[in-house]
Amino acid sequence: MPMSLKPPQRLRNLPLNTLAPNILTIIALCSGLTAIRFALLGQFKFAVMAIAIAALFDMLDGRVARLLKGASRFGAELDSLSDFLSFGVAPAMVLYFWTLHDLGNGNTGWLVVLAYSVCTALRLARFNTALDDTEKPQWTGSFFTGIPSPAGAGLALLFLIISLEMESDFFRSPALNALWLLIIGGLMISRVPTFSFKRVRVPREYVGLVLLGVGLLAAALLNQPWYTLAAIELAYLGSIPFSIKAHERLRRGDAKPATAPAADAPAAAADKTEGEPPHTTVH
Repeated sequence: MPMSLKPPQRLRNLPLNTLAPNILTIIALCSGLTAIRFALLGQFKFAVMAIAIAALFDMLDGRVARLLKGASRFGAELDSLSDFLSFGVAPAMVLYFWTLHDLGNGNTGWLVVLAYSVCTALRLARFNTALDDTEKPQWTGSFFTGIPSPAGAGLALLFLIISLEMESDFFRSPALNALWLLIIGGLMISRVPTFSFKRVRVPREYVGLVLLGVGLLAAALLNQPWYTLAAIELAYLGSIPFSIKAHERLRRGDAKPATAPAADAPAAAADKTEGEPPHTTVH
């Protein structure tokens, strides 16, 4: 009996809920890479806007995948590749064409670009391996380990964003931007817990206030986009000490039942948990 050469039916027609998240990821990828082209042309405002658009679509693709139940391993790998190019390569290249090319005749600046990009790659690799860890407490989903790559890209461009409104040689300093880029790269691969807003739930009584805040934020972005973006990034940096305190409080509370079954042994429980790495998710 001859064997059928027809492909499996499931490969011939793909449902829209599988393609939609990947389409958004491709748009984010193209937007991030287009930022490099704008930087080559010296159009740094458009370069920042392109990376911001990439961050927006990166935020949407995962939510659309969960909403349409179209999550897949292929989509996860594509998303990681898009994140690396849009938030690991594009911001560093934009800064290189803006100011880092003047550092050490371009050689030192290029090393800084490579260091930041490698940090992003390491972070995303850590994220992919952490997906298989199913033994973490549920509360850890409220935190990232280190700052996520889209936030890292925005923070890396902080001085460029400020300089779009305030012309100053200080903000354009190659040494300052190189040091800042290395700091942000280090924060991405650090163990510092930062807030994840994916699971934030708004109480019904505050829905109106939240919508009002969103409207005011949108108005601010339309009228003073660069100052508003800079303020958002500075507010995010200011939230890190609070995320560290919140994470430590939850970690200690989660460790007490397991490490201190007896009420008269609090010191032993403290010693056991001292110095343990944060059990958080990464991005």
